[in-house]
Amino acid sequence: MSKYKILLLSIVFDAIGYLSFLIPGIGEFSDIVWAPLSGYLMTRLYKGKPGKIAGVVSVIEEALPGLDVIPTFTLMWLYTYVFKSGKEHTVIDQ
Repeated sequence: MSKYKILLLSIVFDAIGYLSFLIPGIGEFSDIVWAPLSGYLMTRLYKGKPGKIAGVVSVIEEALPGLDVIPTFTLMWLYTYVFKSGKEHTVIDQ
């Protein structure tokens, strides 16, 4: 999977996390479903130890009220493809 496709998916997943702000009251309930799903998706997009750590961070960030504004997926993309040198830790087409 190309790094730009992963960037697009990261932006979409961050946008899904922002949806809880659209429906006051009910939105925070949706985080109960989205938090574990976001953690799973994070570990699928970003492999290895960094992906696992980011998955845990994503679950915590989505589960705690008010932290949905942090673009966790996009930040992980920046870490992986801009700031980190070396091999890419992304999902391989399976």
